[in-house]
Amino acid sequence: MNKKLFLYALPLSLLSLFTACQRSNKVFRTEANGAVEITRIDPTDWYVGLKDPSLQLMVYGPGIREAEVYVDGAKLDSIVRLDSPNYLLLYLNLKGVKAGELPIAFCRPGTEDKTIVKYQLKQREMAGEDRQGFTNADVLYMLMPDRFAQGPNHPAQVAGMNAYVEDRSAPSLRHGGDLEGIRQHLDYFTELGVTALWFTPVLENNSPDDHDFSTYHGYATTDYYRVDPRFGSNEQYRQLIDEAHQRGLKVVMDMIFNHCGFEHPWITDLPSKDWLNLSSPLPSSPKGEGNVLYVPSPRVSQHPSPLGEDGKGLFLQTSYKLTPVLDPYASEVDLRETVDGWFVPTMPDLNHRNPHVMNYLIQNSIWWIETVGIDGIRMDTYPYADAAGMARWMARLDKEYPNFNVVGETWVTEPAYTATWQRQGLKTVMDFSFFDKLAQAKNEETDGWWNGYNRLYNSFVYDYLYEDPARVMAFVDNHDTDRFLGKTQDADRLKQALALLLTVQRIPQIYYGTEILMNGTKEITDGDVRCDFPGGFPGDERDAFTAEGRTPAEQDMFQWLSRLLHWRQGNETIIRGYMTQFCPWKGVYVIARRWHRNTVITVLNGTSEPAVLEVARFAELLDTQGSASSTTAIDIPTGRTIDLSQDVPLAPREALVLELQ
Repeated sequence: MNKKLFLYALPLSLLSLFTACQRSNKVFRTEANGAVEITRIDPTDWYVGLKDPSLQLMVYGPGIREAEVYVDGAKLDSIVRLDSPNYLLLYLNLKGVKAGELPIAFCRPGTEDKTIVKYQLKQREMAGEDRQGFTNADVLYMLMPDRFAQGPNHPAQVAGMNAYVEDRSAPSLRHGGDLEGIRQHLDYFTELGVTALWFTPVLENNSPDDHDFSTYHGYATTDYYRVDPRFGSNEQYRQLIDEAHQRGLKVVMDMIFNHCGFEHPWITDLPSKDWLNLSSPLPSSPKGEGNVLYVPSPRVSQHPSPLGEDGKGLFLQTSYKLTPVLDPYASEVDLRETVDGWFVPTMPDLNHRNPHVMNYLIQNSIWWIETVGIDGIRMDTYPYADAAGMARWMARLDKEYPNFNVVGETWVTEPAYTATWQRQGLKTVMDFSFFDKLAQAKNEETDGWWNGYNRLYNSFVYDYLYEDPARVMAFVDNHDTDRFLGKTQDADRLKQALALLLTVQRIPQIYYGTEILMNGTKEITDGDVRCDFPGGFPGDERDAFTAEGRTPAEQDMFQWLSRLLHWRQGNETIIRGYMTQFCPWKGVYVIARRWHRNTVITVLNGTSEPAVLEVARFAELLDTQGSASSTTAIDIPTGRTIDLSQDVPLAPREALVLELQ
């Protein structure tokens, strides 16, 4: 991690710049004399030329808090000495500073030794305005690195990591997928036709396995500046992104500001008393009362500092209810449980009201943008975090990268809730209403009022609440939900869902394996919806990355979706066209997109019986050139020619994506 830090101790007299250290008469609070020991600095390096020239350095080292600090070549605005003796925060101003080594001297008061860090300042590869985020012109393909593919030379064990097992037969243990495995399948994504990749978190999750459970998912960060070595290295992450860019693929990074992993160094040695959100000791029985839980876990006993000297203690677990965050009538207790409660006992909740915590996280996101060139961020558990702190983050990113994009997880199924976050500065929000209504509609018959695709119609009518509906990310499933197919392989219903997803005014996201009919439910375990991609691992019986390795049904689904995805790329009618929807009529739901003289019509038979598209009802869509009307269309996924001069018969659950000719 610290290859970029160069530390050395020299006699004090060698550099006159730091003679002030000799005048210090403070008593240092450790037994050792001599040079200051520095074990780590975050960020590991930084970039000059940012619009905001401020830089927070978090310095780790035994007894570092009392060190005197001198900087040669930049302004040291302030030094923050935290509660723990083993941290020191430096705030620098880099205005006008050039790329290169920045000498920073740390002096132990009362001695003649110093430690000098040659901190690396780098030149940016491009201006912030030139970084283009994902948009509604893209289709995001979401995958879990541990479950997608494994590259050659994957280590059976990585030295220095807490105890873990890779066992593909255990749904909640690590399976051994890695970044190299993803890199070797980049051509698969271009063949399919997606344009952006969203990986679940790739940062270090150094939590030990707990019986049959692990943090393979990546949502318990233990090092914000290091790719988990079981996935690969920072350099391999950069290589993967570079090669993705060469193929026209963007990469979205999954981040978590709300909480960290229990094995993060901050937990064994809290930088300050208010670094985490913790409940005050509240009355509780050993079994827990309400959301206040008693935690006698052996893992907690290893880390007594946040939860009491005996390794047991009380903490406030979140209620998982997100509505109090925006509820104008919310009680203090409800709001505290949502925002300050821990997500789970092993994921401590970070206190974003502490400005130093928020500065650390903001800088971390900027560092990854500059260092590896990500094209977007997906922020996990967005409403659980402090709203003011997240607004600061969004404002800073927008200042540095006005064309960058961030999507936040906003898991409430009411459009009014989701839209409020967009109005408060979150550029892109996740459309859980679309997901929820579709999950219900797929098992219903579309009637004249409320059921089936009426649910989608009645969700889209609230798009006026959004500042920009084209910056809303829709999906039919993801890693936290049942797969759309559940335990079935009903390709007709899936095609309807994807036809809708890919033609409405949204940013579409597809979950890995959907293109080959992967199914599963969370009824028993999350692992059932996070299965390995067939062919991604040594010893797999078949390779679904190839046509030869797919079943006939899988190949049909892959080809159907691929044709639709490639047609969508650069399609101005879908990207910029305005949307018209019709109330479902006799079980048929119709949505159109129009741009200049181009028209695309999505037709869904929302019933299990044959139906008819009554063309006369949709005549306004066929008049594309004033007095002339188009009566011929091509169904994009199949290539069929459809005659629109007469009513069109529809098979049960049939989906058409018609482009007028």
